[in-house]
Amino acid sequence: MGLRRPACHKGLSPVCLIPTSAHGTNPASANMANMRVVVVESDKHGNINYKDLAAKAEKHKDELSAIMITYPSTHGVFESSIRDVCDKVHEHGGQVYLDGANMNAQVGLCRPGDYGSDVSHLNLHKTFCIPHGGGGPGIGPIGVKKHLAPFLPGHPVIPVDGRRHGAVAGAPWGSASILPITWAYIRMMGHNGLKKASQMAILNANYMARRLEGAYRIVYKDEQGLVAHEFILDCKSFKKSAGVEVVDIAKRLMDYGFHSPTMSWPVHDCLMIEPTESEDKGEMDRLIEALLAIREEIAMIERGELDRQRNPLKMAPHTLAKVVSDDWDLPYSRELAAFPKPWCHHKSWPTVGRIDDQYGDRNLVCTCPPIEFYQ
Repeated sequence: MGLRRPACHKGLSPVCLIPTSAHGTNPASANMANMRVVVVESDKHGNINYKDLAAKAEKHKDELSAIMITYPSTHGVFESSIRDVCDKVHEHGGQVYLDGANMNAQVGLCRPGDYGSDVSHLNLHKTFCIPHGGGGPGIGPIGVKKHLAPFLPGHPVIPVDGRRHGAVAGAPWGSASILPITWAYIRMMGHNGLKKASQMAILNANYMARRLEGAYRIVYKDEQGLVAHEFILDCKSFKKSAGVEVVDIAKRLMDYGFHSPTMSWPVHDCLMIEPTESEDKGEMDRLIEALLAIREEIAMIERGELDRQRNPLKMAPHTLAKVVSDDWDLPYSRELAAFPKPWCHHKSWPTVGRIDDQYGDRNLVCTCPPIEFYQ
């Protein structure tokens, strides 16, 4: 709302530029603020197409209000043209809104204001230690440069610098139950600790990507062949070669004791992995070994050693009840199904077998008790 006010003061209908690589919440929030979304194309490497950006910034220069960007980008790369992108938008009178979703790769290493950001929110659940979900309130502090401070929301009960209009929350400074968690985390980590966390998040992602790139194609890398704090594994080709889809890999990971990483986002039929700074090398190695073993299982299907329909991926996950049942009619061993790696003997077992996710998403069933239950 603050970004559209300068344009509105000029009597213009504000335009917000959104890259095609953006998270869906970016155009949604711009639309909620009554801004007109103009999409900026991405190049073949997933980066913002600078020529398209320049053309659209010029075309809408009279009503250009802002661009919303993510850095590192949503596809897990530090875009080398980030400063040029910000400068081009500023050149045409727009502001730069930085989605702080990937701040875990920046803290202690760079300052958004230095490369051109005018306003940014911080996802405390992603970088600054608050719980993610759990039924409680989320919160995302917003920082702006001085020239945008007069456009920040006020509060009707407790004025903010004299402003009473534009309240966006019941309390002027957010949740007193959530923010102290982040404050304590920052105090305990200190500058050196926060910087180390960012460095380790980037190092861990590149370590995993390097070990997996021989078995899976890493979709996006920068000019040096590196990723930021997350990376995307391409699983598209397996559907043609072995009849295996990305959901099969996700389900099979449960047999290895892992919850699947993000599936089919931001790229369809892919897995996005963000190890963060918190996982130790042993845990990352286990996930790597699981993914390499699954790739070998796919290769066995490609070679005809496993059936294209009744194989460990298509039938995953395998529950304890299924494995100990006297009725085992699958054309592969119980050992391969449930204990493909030594550590799987101590795993947390999946509680149910394969569920048709798509059918469940499209065919909702009411589980409410009948009205007689309440009488």
